[in-house]
Amino acid sequence: MEVLDPSEVRVLGALIEKEATTPEYYPLSLNALVNACNQKSNRDPVVNFDEDTVEDALARLREKKLALTIIGGGRVTKYAQRISETLNLGRRELAVLCTLLLRGPQTLGEIKDRSERMFTFADLAEAEGVLNKLAELSSGPLVTKLPRQAGQKEARYAHLLAGEPALEAVVEPASHAAPGRIAQLEQEIQRLRSELDELKVRFDRLEAELR
Repeated sequence: MEVLDPSEVRVLGALIEKEATTPEYYPLSLNALVNACNQKSNRDPVVNFDEDTVEDALARLREKKLALTIIGGGRVTKYAQRISETLNLGRRELAVLCTLLLRGPQTLGEIKDRSERMFTFADLAEAEGVLNKLAELSSGPLVTKLPRQAGQKEARYAHLLAGEPALEAVVEPASHAAPGRIAQLEQEIQRLRSELDELKVRFDRLEAELR
Protein backbone atom coordinates (compact mmCIF):
# COMPACT_ATOMS: atom_id res chain seq x y z
CA MET A 1 0.00 0.00 0.00
CA GLU A 2 1.19 3.50 -0.79
CA VAL A 3 2.51 5.56 2.11
CA LEU A 4 0.11 8.18 3.53
CA ASP A 5 1.04 11.75 4.36
CA PRO A 6 0.06 13.37 7.71
CA SER A 7 -3.16 14.92 6.39
CA GLU A 8 -4.28 11.59 4.90
CA VAL A 9 -3.52 9.85 8.19
CA ARG A 10 -5.64 12.34 10.14
CA VAL A 11 -8.57 12.28 7.69
CA LEU A 12 -8.63 8.48 7.57
CA GLY A 13 -8.41 8.21 11.35
CA ALA A 14 -11.25 10.70 11.81
CA LEU A 15 -13.50 8.78 9.40
CA ILE A 16 -12.84 5.47 11.17
CA GLU A 17 -13.46 7.02 14.59
CA LYS A 18 -16.74 8.74 13.74
CA GLU A 19 -18.14 5.65 12.04
CA ALA A 20 -17.72 3.79 15.33
CA THR A 21 -18.58 6.51 17.86
CA THR A 22 -21.30 8.54 16.11
CA PRO A 23 -22.84 6.22 13.50
CA GLU A 24 -26.00 8.35 13.41
CA TYR A 25 -24.01 11.17 11.77
CA TYR A 26 -21.97 8.94 9.46
CA PRO A 27 -20.94 9.23 6.59
CA LEU A 28 -19.58 12.70 7.31
CA SER A 29 -20.15 15.96 5.49
CA LEU A 30 -17.04 17.95 4.61
CA ASN A 31 -17.67 20.39 7.46
CA ALA A 32 -18.14 17.57 9.98
CA LEU A 33 -14.96 15.89 8.76
CA VAL A 34 -12.94 19.10 9.08
CA ASN A 35 -14.21 19.47 12.66
CA ALA A 36 -13.35 15.84 13.39
CA CYS A 37 -9.82 16.34 12.12
CA ASN A 38 -9.32 19.52 14.14
CA GLN A 39 -10.90 18.51 17.45
CA LYS A 40 -8.62 18.95 20.45
CA SER A 41 -9.56 15.82 22.39
CA ASN A 42 -8.14 12.41 21.46
CA ARG A 43 -5.71 13.95 18.97
CA ASP A 44 -1.93 14.11 18.89
CA PRO A 45 -0.88 16.37 17.35
CA VAL A 46 -3.77 18.87 17.32
CA VAL A 47 -4.12 20.31 13.81
CA ASN A 48 -5.99 23.15 12.13
CA PHE A 49 -6.90 21.87 8.67
CA ASP A 50 -9.01 23.96 6.29
CA GLU A 51 -11.52 22.50 3.82
CA ASP A 52 -9.04 22.50 0.94
CA THR A 53 -6.54 20.44 2.93
CA VAL A 54 -9.19 17.87 3.84
CA GLU A 55 -10.60 17.72 0.30
CA ASP A 56 -7.12 17.18 -1.16
CA ALA A 57 -6.44 14.40 1.36
CA LEU A 58 -9.79 12.79 0.53
CA ALA A 59 -8.97 12.81 -3.18
CA ARG A 60 -5.71 10.96 -2.53
CA LEU A 61 -7.40 8.50 -0.17
CA ARG A 62 -10.02 7.73 -2.81
CA GLU A 63 -7.26 6.99 -5.33
CA LYS A 64 -5.75 4.55 -2.80
CA LYS A 65 -9.16 2.93 -2.20
CA LEU A 66 -9.17 3.99 1.44
CA ALA A 67 -12.10 6.44 1.28
CA LEU A 68 -15.16 7.02 -0.87
CA THR A 69 -17.66 9.75 -1.70
CA ILE A 70 -21.37 9.22 -1.07
CA ILE A 71 -24.14 11.45 -2.41
CA GLY A 72 -26.77 11.57 0.32
CA GLY A 73 -30.28 12.92 0.55
CA GLY A 74 -30.65 16.41 -0.90
CA ARG A 75 -27.53 15.60 -2.94
CA VAL A 76 -25.27 16.47 0.00
CA THR A 77 -21.80 15.04 -0.56
CA LYS A 78 -20.56 12.89 2.30
CA TYR A 79 -17.45 10.82 2.93
CA ALA A 80 -16.70 7.40 4.40
CA GLN A 81 -13.69 5.20 5.07
CA ARG A 82 -13.02 2.23 2.82
CA ILE A 83 -9.96 0.72 4.46
CA SER A 84 -12.06 -1.92 6.24
CA GLU A 85 -13.23 -3.21 2.86
CA THR A 86 -9.91 -2.83 1.05
CA LEU A 87 -7.84 -4.58 3.73
CA ASN A 88 -10.61 -6.76 5.23
CA LEU A 89 -10.40 -5.29 8.72
CA GLY A 90 -12.96 -5.90 11.46
CA ARG A 91 -14.09 -3.66 14.32
CA ARG A 92 -11.28 -4.75 16.63
CA GLU A 93 -8.58 -4.08 14.06
CA LEU A 94 -10.12 -0.74 13.09
CA ALA A 95 -10.29 0.39 16.72
CA VAL A 96 -6.60 -0.33 17.31
CA LEU A 97 -5.48 1.17 14.01
CA CYS A 98 -7.62 4.28 14.50
CA THR A 99 -6.14 4.91 17.95
CA LEU A 100 -2.64 4.84 16.50
CA LEU A 101 -3.62 7.03 13.53
CA LEU A 102 -5.12 9.74 15.73
CA ARG A 103 -2.78 9.63 18.74
CA GLY A 104 0.57 8.40 17.48
CA PRO A 105 2.63 5.67 19.18
CA GLN A 106 0.94 4.12 22.23
CA THR A 107 1.65 1.46 24.83
CA LEU A 108 -0.49 -1.68 24.97
CA GLY A 109 -2.41 -0.36 27.97
CA GLU A 110 -3.04 3.00 26.30
CA ILE A 111 -4.32 1.29 23.16
CA LYS A 112 -6.75 -0.85 25.17
CA ASP A 113 -8.06 2.11 27.18
CA ARG A 114 -8.19 4.70 24.40
CA SER A 115 -9.92 2.49 21.85
CA GLU A 116 -12.74 1.65 24.27
CA ARG A 117 -15.27 3.98 22.63
CA MET A 118 -14.81 2.06 19.39
CA PHE A 119 -14.35 -1.46 20.76
CA THR A 120 -14.14 -2.80 24.31
CA PHE A 121 -11.34 -5.33 24.72
CA ALA A 122 -11.79 -7.92 27.45
CA ASP A 123 -8.18 -7.63 28.56
CA LEU A 124 -4.68 -6.67 27.46
CA ALA A 125 -4.13 -10.09 25.90
CA GLU A 126 -7.00 -9.57 23.46
CA ALA A 127 -5.68 -6.15 22.44
CA GLU A 128 -2.18 -7.57 22.05
CA GLY A 129 -3.55 -10.35 19.86
CA VAL A 130 -5.07 -7.78 17.51
CA LEU A 131 -1.78 -5.86 17.37
CA ASN A 132 0.07 -9.06 16.50
CA LYS A 133 -2.44 -9.79 13.76
CA LEU A 134 -2.02 -6.31 12.28
CA ALA A 135 1.75 -6.74 12.40
CA GLU A 136 1.61 -10.03 10.49
CA LEU A 137 -0.93 -9.39 7.73
CA SER A 138 -0.12 -11.23 4.52
CA SER A 139 -0.87 -8.06 2.55
CA GLY A 140 1.76 -6.20 4.58
CA PRO A 141 2.11 -5.18 8.24
CA LEU A 142 0.06 -2.21 9.44
CA VAL A 143 1.63 -1.81 12.89
CA THR A 144 5.03 -2.34 14.47
CA LYS A 145 6.35 -2.65 18.01
CA LEU A 146 8.92 0.06 18.70
CA PRO A 147 12.07 -0.60 20.72
CA ARG A 148 11.66 0.43 24.34
CA GLN A 149 13.54 3.68 24.85
CA ALA A 150 15.47 4.88 27.87
CA GLY A 151 13.16 6.17 30.58
CA GLN A 152 10.16 4.20 29.27
CA LYS A 153 8.67 1.34 31.28
CA GLU A 154 6.84 -0.19 28.32
CA ALA A 155 7.35 -0.56 24.60
CA ARG A 156 5.02 1.36 22.30
CA TYR A 157 3.27 0.41 19.08
CA ALA A 158 2.98 2.57 15.95
CA HIS A 159 1.07 2.31 12.68
CA LEU A 160 2.95 1.86 9.41
CA LEU A 161 0.53 3.60 7.05
CA ALA A 162 2.88 6.60 6.92
CA GLY A 163 5.97 4.41 6.57
CA GLU A 164 8.47 3.38 9.21
CA PRO A 165 8.22 5.74 12.21
CA ALA A 166 11.29 7.77 13.09
CA LEU A 167 12.60 6.93 16.54
CA GLU A 168 12.47 9.96 18.81
CA ALA A 169 15.71 11.32 20.15
CA VAL A 170 16.17 10.15 23.71
CA VAL A 171 17.13 12.74 26.30
CA GLU A 172 18.33 11.30 29.59
CA PRO A 173 16.10 12.60 32.40
CA ALA A 174 17.88 14.70 35.00
CA SER A 175 16.72 12.29 37.71
CA HIS A 176 18.71 9.52 36.03
CA ALA A 177 21.90 11.53 35.60
CA ALA A 178 24.99 10.16 37.28
CA PRO A 179 25.74 11.70 40.71
CA GLY A 180 29.26 12.57 39.56
CA ARG A 181 27.86 14.53 36.64
CA ILE A 182 25.56 16.51 38.94
CA ALA A 183 28.46 17.38 41.25
CA GLN A 184 30.51 18.49 38.25
CA LEU A 185 27.73 20.78 37.05
CA GLU A 186 27.33 22.28 40.52
CA GLN A 187 31.06 23.04 40.63
CA GLU A 188 30.88 24.66 37.20
CA ILE A 189 27.98 26.86 38.31
CA GLN A 190 29.89 27.91 41.42
CA ARG A 191 32.95 28.77 39.32
CA LEU A 192 30.88 30.92 36.97
CA ARG A 193 29.30 32.73 39.89
CA SER A 194 32.74 33.49 41.34
CA GLU A 195 33.95 34.85 38.00
CA LEU A 196 30.84 37.00 37.72
CA ASP A 197 31.40 38.44 41.20
CA GLU A 198 35.01 39.24 40.28
CA LEU A 199 33.92 40.99 37.09
CA LYS A 200 31.43 43.08 39.07
CA VAL A 201 34.22 44.20 41.44
CA ARG A 202 36.46 45.16 38.51
CA PHE A 203 33.63 47.05 36.86
CA ASP A 204 32.91 49.00 40.06
CA ARG A 205 36.61 49.93 40.37
CA LEU A 206 36.81 51.06 36.75
CA GLU A 207 33.65 53.11 37.13
CA ALA A 208 35.10 54.80 40.26
CA GLU A 209 38.36 55.67 38.47
CA LEU A 210 36.51 57.31 35.58
CA ARG A 211 34.50 59.62 37.78
